[in-house]
Amino acid sequence: MACRLADIESDFSHSLDTKSGFSSLYLLFYLVALILAATGCKTPEPARLPPSRIRAITRELAAAAKAAAPSGSEIRIAFQVSDGGAESTDHLDITILSDAADSAARSQVAKILQSLGAVATRNSLTEELSESREGILFFYLRTGVRTHTIHIHTGSKTPPRAGTTPGDSSAPRLAIILDDLGSDRAAADAIFALPYPLTISVLPDHEHSIEIANEAQRRGFQVLLHLPMQSVANEHPEPQELHSGMQSADVSALVQRFLQNVPGAAGVNNHQGSQATSDSELMSELMPVLRDRHLFYVDSRTTAVTVAFDTAQEFGVRSAFRNVPFLDDVPEVAAVRKQLQLALRGAREKGEAIAIGHPHPATLQALREVLPQARAQGVQLVFASDLVH
Repeated sequence: MACRLADIESDFSHSLDTKSGFSSLYLLFYLVALILAATGCKTPEPARLPPSRIRAITRELAAAAKAAAPSGSEIRIAFQVSDGGAESTDHLDITILSDAADSAARSQVAKILQSLGAVATRNSLTEELSESREGILFFYLRTGVRTHTIHIHTGSKTPPRAGTTPGDSSAPRLAIILDDLGSDRAAADAIFALPYPLTISVLPDHEHSIEIANEAQRRGFQVLLHLPMQSVANEHPEPQELHSGMQSADVSALVQRFLQNVPGAAGVNNHQGSQATSDSELMSELMPVLRDRHLFYVDSRTTAVTVAFDTAQEFGVRSAFRNVPFLDDVPEVAAVRKQLQLALRGAREKGEAIAIGHPHPATLQALREVLPQARAQGVQLVFASDLVH
């Protein structure tokens, strides 16, 4: 609608000169017209795509980049758009690892840009270039509002040295997490008597949760929040837990309250959670909460269809997952001893392993017997935080 305030004022003045007897009527007309014209002059706020739609486009862009990039390229996604952050964008970081000549490298970049451009056109996005000290940096916009930050850079392929493992070239590494602490103070004291870098995961709102977390830190153990999550069978649920259908504000508030009950937690792993960790929407609400609090996440993998680790990676949360069998599904010393040997072997074969057990008497006894053998088997015991990426 065009703005015609000047025309309205002119018409009004002419009306007063020629029809002064109807000045009151024309005054009313003038005020109504002025209001309507002023309303028509307002510039509408640019429509912003909902976060779920932006994330879907982000995945589309990443898939296009992966298909166009040469083998070995690294493509990282960071879902950073939120309902409340008007200035935030999702990030796509593309590193082309190639030893090709400059002309070939430029051709590879052009191919990626072409693929990204096709996705942008399909979703009605426009492009805004930006300066970068290294590589190519630009933004995609929808109706003038930035939705995506894209950074493309190149690097040389450098194959890893034989015999090395990620993060440590000296020895395979094994982290052992002991879950379900919080109710049994005697079990906690038995763990504290073990002279190894163990990670304990404390359930919130239990009788001794706060004192066990504090004592663990004082004695040099690492503490995780053992975050209660909904399971498929919903057996033995905690009074409060993350469950499907929760809104982001409710997830944030519950995690914050739990953290207050487990002081000093460096990260989080899930308690139960076979239903929750397979719910991509719920995990997409949780991971920004952990990222903003600088907490890492370890997926306990209580279900084969978990999406927790992948979602953590997408949102830029340092993360890892249990990659050897649980230690004490059978809580007998001989059985746990066997599982610990499997964990040590898993660390040697994979370079890094995360094992999870519980403070059963049989588990603690098996730890006393087997852990002294770790160094002799060439395995270094570490905290969970040493194995998150």
